[in-house]
Amino acid sequence: MNTRTILLVEDNPSDVALTKRALEKSRISNNLVVAEDGVEALDYLFCTGAFADRDICDLPTVVFLDLKLPKVDGIEVLKRIRANETTKRLPIVIMTSSKEDIDIASAYDNGANSYIHKPVDFNQFAEAVHQLGLYWLVMNEPPPLV
Repeated sequence: MNTRTILLVEDNPSDVALTKRALEKSRISNNLVVAEDGVEALDYLFCTGAFADRDICDLPTVVFLDLKLPKVDGIEVLKRIRANETTKRLPIVIMTSSKEDIDIASAYDNGANSYIHKPVDFNQFAEAVHQLGLYWLVMNEPPPLV
């Protein structure tokens, strides 16, 4: 059963802490799972490695995905998510510091649902996370499981 979990794929501990603070400030109390690299994110989603005993039907409601990740980068994670029958409809929000046109185009070309440039200012970042949480966790109707 989906408990409206957020999967945050982020390797920067400061950005993880900021995201947690922003979610708390917005009173978004959904379960937050943090994957620190692309391999960990894929293991979580596909129930492999350390997550082999996780229920594959219990997908997160939304994935906040950084692009610049160790081991497997964000675009490759996105490609693998979209290539899998179980996860192909999973909402993916790219949250990254990159404003490069090539990164934005690549994210959308590979099936991202949204692309957010992470603001440097905490208040702006908190507002962005608040709006993302409100939209993806409250207003948006998640896709049916395949």
